[in-house]
Amino acid sequence: MTEIALVAEVLREFIRFYLVLLTIRILLGWFPNVNWEGQPFAALSQITDPYLNIFRSIIPPFGGIDFSPILGFFLLQFLGSYIGRLAFTYQAYLY
Repeated sequence: MTEIALVAEVLREFIRFYLVLLTIRILLGWFPNVNWEGQPFAALSQITDPYLNIFRSIIPPFGGIDFSPILGFFLLQFLGSYIGRLAFTYQAYLY
């Protein structure tokens, strides 16, 4: 495995893990009794909110529902699949 393929695989795995964290963050947001000041919720919020805030500034809540994470999910999924295809193409080109 080449270095570029290894880096691409690590990036794809990181994106998958981050998508899991985003899913947990969004699901926990549906429960009003979650204490976001206490651990582990504060750490989860610090990790995911900066990314989500980018999309919250683009798409405002509509009818009290925040649709911005949808755009964030799509972007990360696209990026993960693009990185995978790029690494596969590069590796196929070498051999």
